[in-house]
Amino acid sequence: MLSLHDFVERHPRLFVLSGAGISTESGIPCYRDREGQRTGRAPILLKDFLGSDYARRRYWARSLIGWPVVANAQPNAAHHAVRALAARSRVHRLVTQNVDGLHTRAGNADVIELHGNIGRVRCMSCGARHERAAVQRMLEAANPDFVGYSAPAVPDGDAHIEDIDFAAFDVPGCTHCGGLLKPDVVFFGESVPRELVHDAATALEAADAMLVVGSSLMVYSGYRFCEWAAKSGKPIAAINIGKTRADSLLALKVEAPCSEALGELIEGLDAGALAR
Repeated sequence: MLSLHDFVERHPRLFVLSGAGISTESGIPCYRDREGQRTGRAPILLKDFLGSDYARRRYWARSLIGWPVVANAQPNAAHHAVRALAARSRVHRLVTQNVDGLHTRAGNADVIELHGNIGRVRCMSCGARHERAAVQRMLEAANPDFVGYSAPAVPDGDAHIEDIDFAAFDVPGCTHCGGLLKPDVVFFGESVPRELVHDAATALEAADAMLVVGSSLMVYSGYRFCEWAAKSGKPIAAINIGKTRADSLLALKVEAPCSEALGELIEGLDAGALAR
């Protein structure tokens, strides 16, 4: 039976695509269950964020409370294992669907963040960029009654709260022009920037194979790379607990925690190198 070690030995230039499953061990909740079904509240839509003052107040109120979960999260063994894989010249390009920035903080270089980075905020009027940590201080200063409020964490710096008056929440504007602030992430209903898709597709073309790490691939922005890999005859392996949208396209599937599977892979590669 083909193992992950065998797969990587046969295909050393990997196009690695990661998803939420790689960050769960860092304490960041995942959107989906083992069947690939969404759990909890659906994320905010771009049209609602832009078109509804109440929706924006609700978003930023929940974000004020949920942001510390992402801000305080640390890269886990799986993020470090991907970096170790790259250090062994096995990663041609790393692409992530995650917005938590943990791959970069783990030392992975030149990561393509398909859906952006929750640690950045941009002004929709003047284009100014703000650090999310600075916006958090603005939110807390404008809404002292919300500081210290606790609620269950949900994905991407959100929190599960519904029983408060969001209309009373004060959302600060851009410090440069007073314009509307939006997290520098791709909301549902928003397209991934074309240049990121192009860069990732180019990297896939130059790779030997594709390795999916911790993604159900239910969102098309990630799944399309599996379609493209299969169409071009590049084999695909996946590390994911539960169903993926690309199960029928996989040459190998490893149902295990990402840190465990990648840790064993690194150990196997190192042992093989010593034996040669």
